[in-house]
Amino acid sequence: MDYKFINMEYLDSVSGGESGIIEEIAAIFKEQSVEIYNEMKSLLVAKNYTSLGLLAHKAKSSVAILGMTSLAEMLKTFELQAREGKEPQLYEHYLERFKSETEGAIRELDAIISNRLKGK
Repeated sequence: MDYKFINMEYLDSVSGGESGIIEEIAAIFKEQSVEIYNEMKSLLVAKNYTSLGLLAHKAKSSVAILGMTSLAEMLKTFELQAREGKEPQLYEHYLERFKSETEGAIRELDAIISNRLKGK
């Protein structure tokens, strides 16, 4: 299966190809990505850009474990801009991309886990 959001080769190298570890990573990622997105939305509304930048840094680490390099690079840009309060008109776009791509990654993780449980 081709994956649009996650890098399966990287995920296998991180997990040693063990389904149990992939399931743990998936569970943590699901929980963190929703929490991070909701907190980012709140910080954006409050215009707390410094904290938003710090949270983008945390989000970057979360997506990097799945090999989501393009999203990680965007989050690095977001982190640096938000910490300095630069180009705030872009922040909503960054949040929506984070949400969209993490939701896609979750769907892919669910498919991987389902397929591995079936022995595929």
